[in-house]
Amino acid sequence: MRRILILLVGLLVVTTTQGQVAKVATGKLIRYDKFESDFVDARNVEVWLPDGYSSEKKYAVLYMHDGQMLFDASTTWNKQEWGVDETMGRLIAEGKIKDCIVVGIWNNDDYRSAEYFPQRAWDNLSSEQQDELAAGDSYTNETLRNKVPQADNYLRFLVRELKPFIDGHYSTLPDMENTFILGSSMGGLISCYAISEYPGIFGGAACLSTHWPASSGIVLNYVEDNLPNPATHKIYFDYGTATLDSLYQPYQEKVDEMMVERGYRKEDNWITRKFEGAMHDENAWRSRLHFPLEFLLGK
Repeated sequence: MRRILILLVGLLVVTTTQGQVAKVATGKLIRYDKFESDFVDARNVEVWLPDGYSSEKKYAVLYMHDGQMLFDASTTWNKQEWGVDETMGRLIAEGKIKDCIVVGIWNNDDYRSAEYFPQRAWDNLSSEQQDELAAGDSYTNETLRNKVPQADNYLRFLVRELKPFIDGHYSTLPDMENTFILGSSMGGLISCYAISEYPGIFGGAACLSTHWPASSGIVLNYVEDNLPNPATHKIYFDYGTATLDSLYQPYQEKVDEMMVERGYRKEDNWITRKFEGAMHDENAWRSRLHFPLEFLLGK
C-alpha cells in the first residue's frame, strides 16, 4: 500500500507519493504529485538531490522544464532521457560544478506550447497579426489561439509558488547568482523568457535547440528588447543540424547579433554552440548537457 504524505504550506497542498518515481543512478529523487497552483494546472514536480546532500550545506538550484523526460528512459514516451542524474552526479563528484539540486517541472501535455511560448511576444501583436498567424497549420499557432498563451502564469507558478516551496524545504542558496533555468525546444523559449522577465530571480539560463521558428519567429522581437543585464547574467544557446534542429541556425545567428549588441561577451557570459549532425531529441541533449552545466554552474 503506497504511503501518501500531505504537506500544507499556507493555502498550498502538495501530495508526495513514496515510490512509483523514476529510478536514478546517482543521488535521490523526490516526487511531489500534482503540485497545486493558483496559476496553472497541477502537475508533478521532482527534486533531485546529489549524493551526500546535507542540510548543513547550501546548494544552488537548477529548474528544468519537461520534467518527466529528465531521469529515467523506462518511464518516458520515447524511451529517451536527459540523463540529468548521471551528468550532474559526475560533474559534482569531479568538482567541475558547484553543489546543486535539480527541480524537474513536468509539462502538462496539451497546454505545453501555450505555457512555454513567450506570452508578451504574442500579446504585442495586433489582433489582425494574431489571426493571420493562427490561421496557419502550425501546431504552436493553433495552441496559442485556441488555448490562450499561459507563459506568464507558468512563470508566476515557478517564481511565486514553486521557488518559495523549494527554498523553504531544502537547503538552498536562494539568490539570483545561484538560481538557474534550463530547457530545450519550446523549453528553450520559456527559459529565455524566464530570465528576461525575472532577471532578479534567475542568474543564468540554458536554451538548447531553442524553437525560434515558432509563430514565424516573432519571439526574436521580444528578445531584442528584453535581454537581461550582461553584467549580472549568463546565457547558453545551442542547436544541432539534423531533423527539426536544421531550421534553427538562421534564427540563432540573429539572436547572437542581439547578444553582441546588448553587450554580452562570447565565452564569458554567453555561449552559442553548434553541433553538427545532432538531432532534436533527448539523446542529443543528453550527450551535450555537460556543456551548459559547466558554463552556468562551473566553479
